[in-house]
Amino acid sequence: MTKQTRFNIGYAVAAIVVVFLIQYAVATANRIAVIPYSEYQQLLQQGKVDSVGISDRTLQGTLKEPLSSGQKRFVTTRVDPQVAQELEKYHVRFTGQIENTFFRDLLSWTMPMLLFFGVWWYIGRRTAGGGGLGGGLMAIGKSKAKIYVQANTGVTFADVAGVDEAKDELHEVVDFLKNPTDYGRLGGRMPKGVLLVGPPGTGKTLLAKAVAGEAKVPFFSISGSEFVEMFVGVGAARVRDLFQQAHQKAPAIIFIDELDALGRARGIGPFAGGHDEKEQTLNQLLVELDGFDSRTGLVILAATNRPEILDPALLRAGRFDRQVLVDRPDKKGRIAILDVHMKKVRLAPDVDPEAVAALTPGFTGADLANLVNEAALLATRRKAAAVSMHDFNNAVLRMVAGLEKRNRLLNPKEREIVANHEMGHALVALSLPGVDPVHKVSIIPRGVGALGYTIQRPIEDRFLMTKEELENKMTVLLGGRAAELIVFNHLSTGAADDLRRVTDIARSMVSRYGMSEKLGSVAYDRDPGNFLAGADRPYPMRERDYADETAAVVDHEVRAIVDRAFQRAQTILSARRTILDRAAKELLEKETLEQSDLQRLIREIPQEGLRAV
Repeated sequence: MTKQTRFNIGYAVAAIVVVFLIQYAVATANRIAVIPYSEYQQLLQQGKVDSVGISDRTLQGTLKEPLSSGQKRFVTTRVDPQVAQELEKYHVRFTGQIENTFFRDLLSWTMPMLLFFGVWWYIGRRTAGGGGLGGGLMAIGKSKAKIYVQANTGVTFADVAGVDEAKDELHEVVDFLKNPTDYGRLGGRMPKGVLLVGPPGTGKTLLAKAVAGEAKVPFFSISGSEFVEMFVGVGAARVRDLFQQAHQKAPAIIFIDELDALGRARGIGPFAGGHDEKEQTLNQLLVELDGFDSRTGLVILAATNRPEILDPALLRAGRFDRQVLVDRPDKKGRIAILDVHMKKVRLAPDVDPEAVAALTPGFTGADLANLVNEAALLATRRKAAAVSMHDFNNAVLRMVAGLEKRNRLLNPKEREIVANHEMGHALVALSLPGVDPVHKVSIIPRGVGALGYTIQRPIEDRFLMTKEELENKMTVLLGGRAAELIVFNHLSTGAADDLRRVTDIARSMVSRYGMSEKLGSVAYDRDPGNFLAGADRPYPMRERDYADETAAVVDHEVRAIVDRAFQRAQTILSARRTILDRAAKELLEKETLEQSDLQRLIREIPQEGLRAV
């Protein structure tokens, strides 16, 4: 006889015993007669009651002779004696009624218990992020990674444009995930980790999703900050759980966004130590990266825009073997990105993606997507049938200069100062060779503090600048301040931002680019810490490592360069004072001068001898 058979027979025997017990209880209960209290009093008067057991509410006893039903035992419910006498006087058949308090007694026991478990469940969900009755507390060490498959990501390489070099690097990862065995036939192996490096908005997360969409494998997506909790050891437990889940679903991709939140270099900062929670989480990640074989079909992708602060142990060979730069797109890349996003809107015939790309140097993929959306909203606001080139021009201005504020009223004197200031920028830019052409000049306030603006657009993407080009750029920036001094013989606060930018350029020329004759070809300041920061972003303050005498020479050279640029701007505007006055007057009347209006001014400016200015 098998164990399963013995188990089934035991259940059958237990069921039979239970049935017999129930039958016995029913039979025993049937031998007791339940009689009215009035009948009990009659039996008592007739002398047929043998014995009685008295309780608070009932009387139980036996009779000397059985009733007509054959039962000798009886039970009845007591009635108040005065009420019984009153009813017996009129020969009324009566019996006692006992109040049923079963449900009340049951609720008195169960309600406090239910209330206690309800409070416990609510606190558990609030403190640990859900998961049912106590599930949040029990699952606190579980990974919060979101799992996507091909049907959910919906992103392929066709949706990613402008980063062709990065896509080519990641195509190899896709081929490996589809055919992992082919990559080991010559003894090579795929890199364990691929780090996507680039400024914000360039499409690093989109590229990672495209890899998963192309390979059609599970995609584990999690941010670096989600590993760290208020409880010690939770981050390391989540790292272990994440890799365990990914191993079970291999081939798969683990994508860690914002890796710098987790992988910051250890031992940096006054409060850093070996028992820091973030360091324990990072140590566990390093162990997991060392502990898996890339031939199992597991690929680690990560993204960061601050690679300079990552721990060196994280970037060594065998962990993140490959770094892929996802940089701001060039003009060709911007055209490709615009083609992707412009398919989603209705365009007018005059919209040219190449012209829009020429207006947006330095824009990232996210900026271009926002630009197309802003242009569509502007066209919708003016009840247009399609998005025109005019909408794209206004959208660029909205993103670069800020929201137009026509309600900010300036008094006539201020408007005149602003008009001459902006025309000073424009006239100097039109007079110097090799300077980015002026696209638009306006005295309509925009943004937070801009009372007017002069927009220049480069003809092509530039990656290097000569000393002469930097000096020309400084001269253009100081053209507004020079115009104020020439026309009004005083200075205003309107050139504060221009002075800051000019000073940054001059200091970089002296201390970083070695463009000072007195200091020679020596770099006194290091590169800014965040090499992915924009060109217009001010450099962070750093402790200098040169003598006070050298610092004095640096300050003197910076001032000399700025003074030369200011004198040059004054010379240019003084020689063209008539054109400056006429252009400022026209700007006051129209409030905005387009490129066609500025081209007319170019023809009135003599071109000979400009290089000697």
